[in-house]
Amino acid sequence: MRALLTRIEQASRLDRVGDRMQRVVQSTLRPQRVRDFLHGVWLGHPLHPAMVQVPVGAWLSAAVVDLLPGQRRAATALVTLGTVSAVPAAVAGWNDWAALSRDQRRVGLVHAGANIVGLTLYAGSSIARLNGRHGLGRTLSYLGLTAAGAGAYLGGHLAYKQGAQVNQSVSELHRMSDGWHPLADLSDLPQRELLTRQVDDVSVILYRHGDEVTVMLERCPHQSGPLGEGEVQQIDGHACVVCPWHGSAFRLNGGEVVHGPSGNDQQTLPTRVVDGVLETRLP
Repeated sequence: MRALLTRIEQASRLDRVGDRMQRVVQSTLRPQRVRDFLHGVWLGHPLHPAMVQVPVGAWLSAAVVDLLPGQRRAATALVTLGTVSAVPAAVAGWNDWAALSRDQRRVGLVHAGANIVGLTLYAGSSIARLNGRHGLGRTLSYLGLTAAGAGAYLGGHLAYKQGAQVNQSVSELHRMSDGWHPLADLSDLPQRELLTRQVDDVSVILYRHGDEVTVMLERCPHQSGPLGEGEVQQIDGHACVVCPWHGSAFRLNGGEVVHGPSGNDQQTLPTRVVDGVLETRLP
């Protein structure tokens, strides 16, 4: 399996289809509000993995219920619920996929293909059951569960090995030592400008607004973009830093994500001023 996954990651032949699909997804899901909603910006957490719990749970439950006598109606309801709920989950998944790197998109494309096969089989199962062909419906369900299981395996590889849509910056905290760390003299910090400093060997950004100073991890949680090279923009009345790579935006007074593709907030650090020196520490 490791060798197969490596071949998928390196399968440049998938790029022709992947690049075309990326353009289709981006042109279809064009409004920023729609993309942000599907990324899970409002939730502070990627939406797609939360949404897939409904179809996966329904389909797994149907597989168990199909083994019990006299439960045809229950199994039919569960298969149909899973099939219907898989559609919006897939839309959220495509939205996340379009903002990934090329090697991640290759695995994501195969992941989506396996899930499309599974969804098609489950749709056929639901139709067969509703027409009274429960034996065929059960067969199609178990075949669909096999395909969806393969898709889930690829999704796990995409998230846990390739780091797709996981917070890329939070691991930086593990490289910081305990205690307060001096950063700069408060009097030397300009107003409303981004500065980059180091805490141990971890890069952070500083932003002063009046007497308040925000200290935030510099690596973007989406794909590790350099927030220190980003722009400060006013979004909904809040000063936000916008990642120069993919456009994720985070409030500078709290780290909350306001625009995707990141579905995660950015980590800010506590601060204090001692004898005119700004200090920070781990949360």
